[in-house]
Amino acid sequence: MLCSSCLQECLRPKKCRVCPSTLALGIGAVELEQQIEGTETSCHHCPKIFFLSKIWENVDTCSKYHNYIIQGVKATTKDALLQPRNVPNRNTFPCPYCPENFNQEGLVEHCKLSYSTDTKTVVCPIWASMPWGDPNYRSPNFIEHIQHQHQFSNNI
Repeated sequence: MLCSSCLQECLRPKKCRVCPSTLALGIGAVELEQQIEGTETSCHHCPKIFFLSKIWENVDTCSKYHNYIIQGVKATTKDALLQPRNVPNRNTFPCPYCPENFNQEGLVEHCKLSYSTDTKTVVCPIWASMPWGDPNYRSPNFIEHIQHQHQFSNNI
């Protein structure tokens, strides 16, 4: 079951993650897909060169990348265990500018639309709710932070 507010959020038309365009089913960004297919890059962890479209194949096979991820997980786990906080991981977050609550995607969109020019330093409610988050850290550029760190729901 969903409350009325959450149901409305689920039924809202899906938007492009980069621009405010509404996504049309079955129509991809052909030019971007062609660019991804034709752009070569190299792995930051091994000397392998590949097309961007094959990046996940390299992620699957690059042992140096796997070691990098394992070290990051160990460091994050170690830091999180050293500073445990009894803060629940939430599904809704208060806007730092107004009294409204949103899910992560809704908060990003709301702040971009309503506060894109605001320069006030505020605490990121998403990171503050995480066990490793600092509820006192004030982001010097919250709008840039939320666009880069929380644009996608799996970034937390």
